[in-house]
Amino acid sequence: MITFVPTPIGNPQDITIRAIKCFEKAEIFLCEDTRQTKKLLRLLEERFDMLYPEAEFYSFHEHNGQNRLDEIGDVFFSKNVLYVSDAGMPAISDPGQLLVAYAQDNNIAYDVLPGASAVTTAYAASGFEGGKFIFYTFLPHKGRERTTALSKAMSSGYNTILYEAPHRLEKLLLEIGELDKERELFLAKEISKKYQKYYRGNVIELRDQLKVSAIRGEWVVIIAAKESSEKSLSFSELLSLELPPKPKAKLLAYLSDKSTKEWYHKLMNSK
Repeated sequence: MITFVPTPIGNPQDITIRAIKCFEKAEIFLCEDTRQTKKLLRLLEERFDMLYPEAEFYSFHEHNGQNRLDEIGDVFFSKNVLYVSDAGMPAISDPGQLLVAYAQDNNIAYDVLPGASAVTTAYAASGFEGGKFIFYTFLPHKGRERTTALSKAMSSGYNTILYEAPHRLEKLLLEIGELDKERELFLAKEISKKYQKYYRGNVIELRDQLKVSAIRGEWVVIIAAKESSEKSLSFSELLSLELPPKPKAKLLAYLSDKSTKEWYHKLMNSK
């Protein structure tokens, strides 16, 4: 049995009773960082009288996940295994998803406990309407990939949630400002920790606010959706349009995995 257990994203009191009971009974811990997990367990032992488990601890992260599965895969059938990330819900923006897929592929029983999540906490605090959002985790750090990803995020038509490191936050605000300086944003700093802070406004307003506030810490950035007045065609609508074969084939190729030549032949043969 594999149990995916969420951990506090800041305040240790956010741990659940159910999570503590799972910790006490664990035989094997798979951890994004074993040091971070052991530190949390000692804290829970001191503050909440949790019984420190007699368990084995293994690192399980993006660089060694598959090798670790090859190494100890058989134990999952006979022992009580827990997976924990450094903070928050496991398998969200961490390598736990690889372990979920492994359990599914090998018919291993698994469970995911509900718990703290920076994504949903920040979204609830934003006050943005709609209840629909896209979660991008972290953008690429630099280059065209970053520019393209940010452009897609801002034109998706949905509220978009990003994680950002403190040393790149100012850069992100500048980049958003270059695309749309009036777009409304919500920033959440150090959620559930001592120096938690919320900010809401456009890029210019937020940069003014941050001049008198330390940027250090973990940030969640939410970009408000912007309704577009432009109309778009569905794939089936495009197919039904009366257009010359060559330009129509180019448009269809742009929206599919077939080449312009393939679409041109298909259109000509369908006449």
